[in-house]
Amino acid sequence: MRFLGIIPARYASTRFPGKPLALLGGKSVIQRVYEQAANILDDVYVATDDERIFEAVCSFSGKVIMTSCEHRSGTDRCWEAYQKIGDPYDVVINIQGDEPFITVAQIRTLMECFSHPQTQIATLVKPFTESGSLEALENPNSPKVVVNKEKYALYFSRSTIPYLRNVDKSEWLKNHTYYKHIGMYGFRSEVLGEVTLLPASSLEIAESLEQLRWLENGYRIKVGTTMEETIGIDTPEDLERAELNLKIR
Repeated sequence: MRFLGIIPARYASTRFPGKPLALLGGKSVIQRVYEQAANILDDVYVATDDERIFEAVCSFSGKVIMTSCEHRSGTDRCWEAYQKIGDPYDVVINIQGDEPFITVAQIRTLMECFSHPQTQIATLVKPFTESGSLEALENPNSPKVVVNKEKYALYFSRSTIPYLRNVDKSEWLKNHTYYKHIGMYGFRSEVLGEVTLLPASSLEIAESLEQLRWLENGYRIKVGTTMEETIGIDTPEDLERAELNLKIR
């Protein structure tokens, strides 16, 4: 199978404008993401709508494609980029441009999901640890996932799911394995084209989670498990924490 990585990258951000170009350990965030993905995938492109990002990717000899500024999601931007690339790939991996610590092992886990012929879409989860905090579990900015016995997603939610009815909340992490969603997706190339044509669904609108649109329309999302934590860059404060993490590594 041939795997293509596409990294959607916008300059505009309410909480952190220009974050793909923010420096982390002397390299831009987008360069760090690109280099990690290029270590394992057959090919990698950045898909952007901003000339500054385009020029920055060119400066480190990365591959980049200009895309429309009208896209409603990174998924839509990936589809436009895939069409412009023109070469056939079996699977397209949508890699978040603000995850500079994404690992080769995590990408490999996502790729391995497509060894199952039934897999149309794949994503990653990380188990919450028993020693973790209830605050982290209940954080609405950290979506949770429930899966079936074959490790296909049943539902994603910003709420804590499942609700353990007869267990005190302080004991939830000791009595059930909860899964945190890691927002990287793989699509069979034809499925990527199909999902971009779907209108927003009621569950997607309610939770503001794009993947619920795919579930509502009957697509199967295979879930791979990683034990590695990711550090996304959403704010300048996140960048400071990432700098500290880089020094520890």
